[in-house]
Amino acid sequence: MAAQQPGRRSSTRAAEAPGAREPLQAPAEGLVEKICGADVELGNFITGAPARRSLPGDAASALLAAIEGIAGRRPPFPSWSFLPSCAPVGRGTAACWGVARVADRQDLGRKFLATNGGCAYIDLDHLEICLPEVRSAWDHLACWHAMLRIVRSAQQAANARLDGARIHVLVNNSDGLGASYGSHLDVLVTRRAWDDMFRRRLHHLLFLAAYQASSIVFTGQGKVGSENGAPAVRFQLAQRADFIETLVGPQTTYNRPLVNSRDEPLCGLTGANDRDGRGGLARLHVIAYDSTLSHVSHLLKVGVLQLVLAMIEAERVNPALLLDDPVGAMRRWSHDPTLRHRERLIAGGSVTAVGLQQRFLEEALRFAEEGRADPVVPRAAEILALWADTLSKLEAGDLEALAGRLDWVLKLSVLRSLLVSRPGLSWASPEVKHLDHLFASLDPDEGVFWAYERSGLVERVAGEDDIARFGEEPPADTRAWTRTMLLRAAGPARVTEVNWDVVRLRAAGTGRGATWRIDLDDPRAGTRQADGAVFEGGRSLEEIAGDLATCAEGQATADHDRRGVPHASA
Repeated sequence: MAAQQPGRRSSTRAAEAPGAREPLQAPAEGLVEKICGADVELGNFITGAPARRSLPGDAASALLAAIEGIAGRRPPFPSWSFLPSCAPVGRGTAACWGVARVADRQDLGRKFLATNGGCAYIDLDHLEICLPEVRSAWDHLACWHAMLRIVRSAQQAANARLDGARIHVLVNNSDGLGASYGSHLDVLVTRRAWDDMFRRRLHHLLFLAAYQASSIVFTGQGKVGSENGAPAVRFQLAQRADFIETLVGPQTTYNRPLVNSRDEPLCGLTGANDRDGRGGLARLHVIAYDSTLSHVSHLLKVGVLQLVLAMIEAERVNPALLLDDPVGAMRRWSHDPTLRHRERLIAGGSVTAVGLQQRFLEEALRFAEEGRADPVVPRAAEILALWADTLSKLEAGDLEALAGRLDWVLKLSVLRSLLVSRPGLSWASPEVKHLDHLFASLDPDEGVFWAYERSGLVERVAGEDDIARFGEEPPADTRAWTRTMLLRAAGPARVTEVNWDVVRLRAAGTGRGATWRIDLDDPRAGTRQADGAVFEGGRSLEEIAGDLATCAEGQATADHDRRGVPHASA
C-alpha cells in the first residue's frame, strides 16, 4: 500500500476520539491564538580551574551533560567549535574538558526534555534553554522559572564533580566587556500578519518597533554602565539596548535589529501550513528583550506583546504612535532611569517611554472592549489591568511600589543602597559592577534576586505548584504535550530525530533506516485533549505511532499498512 499523503492521519482512532486534532486554520476574523515560547542564552563561566579548563564552552558543556534529554535534529549549517570531551561520572552527569572540534557552534548538542517538552543546547559557548510552547503568559512565566530550576539542578550536579572549580550561571544578557547574548521570545502569528509587517505594510512593522522600544520600562533587567560604543551612563534600564543597532533584519549575533525578520515558523516543512488555502502560520522572533526574573515583569513582557500582535493581526495599527527613530529612542530611553526623556513621533510632538506605553494601552483597551482579545490572549483583562497599574506607578515615579515587580527598579534600589552604605564606592567601582552581575546569578546562595524573593519582597504571580508542575510535565494545551509523550514512549533508542514540528521514530522489525514520521506542524494541535486517548492503556509504541504517524519513511522497500505500521514489501 502506498504511503499516506502528508497531513493525513493513518488511522481513524484519533480523529474519532473526543477533542480530535484541531484543524489547521486560524480563528474567525483572521486572528490566531498567541502561542509562545522562548529561547534564552545564559551567561556561564568557571572559576578556580586551570586556564585551559576555564573556557565558557567548558562550563556550557558540563551543564548540558548534566541535563537529561533526547538528541534533536543535527545542525544544518556546518562550522566549528570547541566541545570539551566528556567523561561519565554518574547517572546523568559528566565531567567535560578538552578541545575536540565538532560541527556547529550555534546549535550544539541539542536535547529535548522528556519531562516538559522544552530543550537545551549550546549556542556560541552559552548554555541555551528553550521553553515548550504555551498559550498563556502565566504558563510562560511558570515554564520559565521551571527551566531555570532545571539548569540550577544541572549546575549543582556539575559543580559536585569538579575538583576545586566552580561553574557560575548568570541569567543576564551582557558580560560588561562588549558581549551580549539573547533572551528571545517567540510568538505564533498568521502568515498574513507576518507578511504585512515585513513585506507589505511598513507602518505595521514601525508600530511593533515603537511598542518594543518603549516597553523597556517594564521589560528591562537594568545594567550598570554602557557598552558597544554607546555614550557613558551610570545605570540604564535594559541590557540589550546598547546592542540594538538597526531597525529590521534576520540576524541575531551582529548588527542586531529591533524587529527581527527571521522567517523560521517551525510549523512544518513548507513553513506555510496552507495545504487547504485556509491561511498559514508564522513565528515572530523577538530578540530585543532582557531576561527578567521578576514575575510581573516577565508576565507583562509576554502578555502585552500577545495583545499588541493580536492588534496588528486585526489591522488595528494607529500611525500616530510611530516613532521617528525607534532604534535610537530605545537606547536613549534606556539611558534615562528618570523616565523623563522624550522622543519624537512621526506624526509630530514628542513622548516619554511611559507616555507612549499609555497610548498603546488605550488602543489595547478599546480592542479588548470589542471582544477581540479574549479568544487569542488568555486572561487579557488581567494583563490589561496589571499593565495599567504598572504604568500608572511609573508615571507617578513610585519606584518603591515597583521594586517587587520590575527587575531594573529592584536592581537600582539595591545598588543605590550599596553606594549609600559604602561612601568610598562610585558607579564606576568594580564592586558595583560585580553586584550588578550577582543580581542575576542562578545560585540561590549568591543571587541577589533570590534573596529578595525569599524575603517576600518580590511580587509573586506564578504559583509554586505551577512552577514545580512544569518542571516535570509539559503544557497540556499545545503540541508540546504530544511531543513529550512520544519521547517518553519511545526513549532515546527509538527516536531518530526530534524537533519542534516533527518526531521520527525507528520502526522495530523493519528494514534498516525505516522510520515513522509524526508531524506536529500546528502548535495548537497535539494537545492532551486531542491525543490523550492514543497514549492510554499501556499501548505499544507501534500502536501509538500507527495512530499518529503522517507516513512511513526509509528504505525503498519500507511501506506501511492501513494502520500506518511500516513493513517490508516484496
